[in-house]
Amino acid sequence: MSTQEAAALATAESAPAPRGRARSGRGGAGAWVVGAYSLLALAIMMIPIVYTIVFSFNDARRTNIVWRGFTLDNWLKICDDARVCESFGNSIIVGVVATVVATILGTMIAIAIVRYTFRFTTLITILLFLPMATPEVVLGSGLGSQFVNMGVERGLWTIIVAHIMFCISFVVVTVRARVASLDPALEEAGRDLYASPAQVFWRVTLPLLMPGILAAALLCFALSFDDFIITNFVSGNAETFPKFVYVAASRGIPPQSNVIASAVFVLAIVIVVAAQLSAGVRRRKLAKTG
Repeated sequence: MSTQEAAALATAESAPAPRGRARSGRGGAGAWVVGAYSLLALAIMMIPIVYTIVFSFNDARRTNIVWRGFTLDNWLKICDDARVCESFGNSIIVGVVATVVATILGTMIAIAIVRYTFRFTTLITILLFLPMATPEVVLGSGLGSQFVNMGVERGLWTIIVAHIMFCISFVVVTVRARVASLDPALEEAGRDLYASPAQVFWRVTLPLLMPGILAAALLCFALSFDDFIITNFVSGNAETFPKFVYVAASRGIPPQSNVIASAVFVLAIVIVVAAQLSAGVRRRKLAKTG
């Protein structure tokens, strides 16, 4: 070993340890704190869900507030209280119709804003964001007053119109980001292969937009199904599931409501897990073929 190599080795051994190594202990403690905080937050968030699931098996009588014993009757006789199933059906109808219409209109608007240049683009964008920024109380009271002044009888269709109105904004924001991220070269390749504009849209553009469209549709349905404030102003005598739960809470929510809420939660978890497993299978197949 030469003198220069020996001197370099001695200098390296005597040099202080890198800062990253010195901080590894603190990083481990920080990770432990973050993990514990996350578990605590998750536990707090899960308390109402666990309460709902547990009390769906409660042998309730007049109220469903005090635990009286375990029973499966609530699950087997879910429609004993006709208002529960009727209000749940109304929420499904409103959510599906509002989601389909808002997703179609919102997707068209998002494509138009990103792909085309026309007058008042900025104004239209601001107007689309207004329903998202406006408090629901203000939006609901304004819509309710408008329906009354126009002489429109409030009911299921006024709820659908109101939900379409505020869902379009969320669809436009979600799909717009997907449209802006598309590579124009893919559509140009389709046109180079003598595809018509309609064929390019249906076979290239729409499949590429589909993940964003599906995400927007799921968000739209969740917002519509869960909405109470705007619905309460524009519903009239029609009753959706959130409105029924709010009215029933004053005398004790029926256990059938807990059953439906538990079933919706479990169904959502199953869909998410299935989607994650499907995505994992696709990634493994792509990794093998690649």
